[in-house]
Amino acid sequence: MAKEKLMDFEKALEMFEPVLGFEVHVELNTKTKMFSAAPNSFGRDANTDLAPVDLGLPGSLPVVNEQAVRYSISLGLALGCQIAPSSRFARKNYFYPDLGKNYQISQYDEPIAFEGSVEVELADGDRIVVPIERAHMEEDAGKLTHVGGSTGRIQGADYSLVDYNRAGVPLVEIVTKPIYGAEHRAPEIAKAYVQTIRDIVLSLGISDARMERGNLRCDANVSLRPRGQEKLGTRTETKNVNSMRSVERAVRHEIQRQAAILAAGGSITQETRHWHEDTGTTSPGRPKSDADDYRYFPEPDLLPVVPSDELIEQLRAALPEPAADRRRRLKSEWGFSDLEFQDVANGGLLSEVAATIAAGSSPAAARKWWTGEITRVANAQGREASDLVAPADVAALQKLVDDGTLTDKLARQVLEGVILGEGTPQEVIDQRGLAVVSDDGALIAAIDEALASQPDVLEKIRDGKVQAAGAIIGAVMKAMKGQADAARVRELILERAAGA
Repeated sequence: MAKEKLMDFEKALEMFEPVLGFEVHVELNTKTKMFSAAPNSFGRDANTDLAPVDLGLPGSLPVVNEQAVRYSISLGLALGCQIAPSSRFARKNYFYPDLGKNYQISQYDEPIAFEGSVEVELADGDRIVVPIERAHMEEDAGKLTHVGGSTGRIQGADYSLVDYNRAGVPLVEIVTKPIYGAEHRAPEIAKAYVQTIRDIVLSLGISDARMERGNLRCDANVSLRPRGQEKLGTRTETKNVNSMRSVERAVRHEIQRQAAILAAGGSITQETRHWHEDTGTTSPGRPKSDADDYRYFPEPDLLPVVPSDELIEQLRAALPEPAADRRRRLKSEWGFSDLEFQDVANGGLLSEVAATIAAGSSPAAARKWWTGEITRVANAQGREASDLVAPADVAALQKLVDDGTLTDKLARQVLEGVILGEGTPQEVIDQRGLAVVSDDGALIAAIDEALASQPDVLEKIRDGKVQAAGAIIGAVMKAMKGQADAARVRELILERAAGA
């Protein structure tokens, strides 16, 4: 396929106004699936977490998961939505093999939550309000694995395998209204919006929100219209973008791609598009169907969902503090400067830093690890920092530094092992033999060996040239393979000089 032309981003914005829209799918972390008693888990052998209703077997009937309904109402309230006094499930018909019954149970014209808004904070502290059209309940589809070919996609594959474990997992889909006025900040707004949704669902405790696992997925809609034109342009929908960084890149790419086509006199095809992380480009998926093409009709096997006023108020009372208020509180509690806090917030790491502090780390140490070494590794691998390591392991790693078991240098090696899946920090230490040598006898032996090769150092130290100890410290650290406390080595050298 020929590489598509792109227009310079700034030039594209001179000619066209971008209009955005997002559909964020949140998998709920209930114990069982949306309409069956099958386990809602991750990583199990293919096609093991199943019940007859998940496969659409004849005679099986769906039953609504009450906890999923509660979670959905809580999310709707957190998004400032109205909760429908009565909402109904519908059958969304489409012909893909990832749902055995050939339709998805979703909500169409009667969603459980509607007409809300969420405040999104950008990197420089500016805030915008994103209007929410609806948040509706549905079930997830299974997972297709395309075998053969070079891309892992259906084009060019020899055959496809279906894992129905994910089929029936509870989902809430959050749909925004069109977002106007984004202009040059459109990619940044896309990333910040997804970050905000992730923070909200994590604070509610209703989803693991791990984008690399598909717990949180974003479909990014982008259209362009010539400056001064009222009519909206034709939109594309980039599907299932699985990281906040990729959402930002995908929106920028689509603006540049569409602008080049329109400027050359072409037209935009209304379609879904696939995001390619390796090339930073999108490619055509399928023509985007309108709602009529899905042939929605009310689900005859399920009654309407009618939450009581008492339940809604109970869930409203249990909501965590609003995201903007939480940010202000955390900044104050952690004692961060504006710049320090923005580093955490802009990295989408508020929840990770908060969880690390809750696990016993100091705020400064938590910020250092997440915005420093972990983010560096994530950028090098093209991944999200939050996907690499658990906050509890970061706190445990810092505790090992605090109690002298590790130096900062050794701790970075231990972190590498944790990211590679070698276990907890202590397990990595044990396997790699990375603990600091705390035996003064071993350190003194290494010091004496180093002094034997540089006998004039002690005299220099006695003459007041304390910096001469640096050469011996370096030699000892090399001999101990970095597993010595440099400060303790220095103390022992000075004691040796004083007592010799």
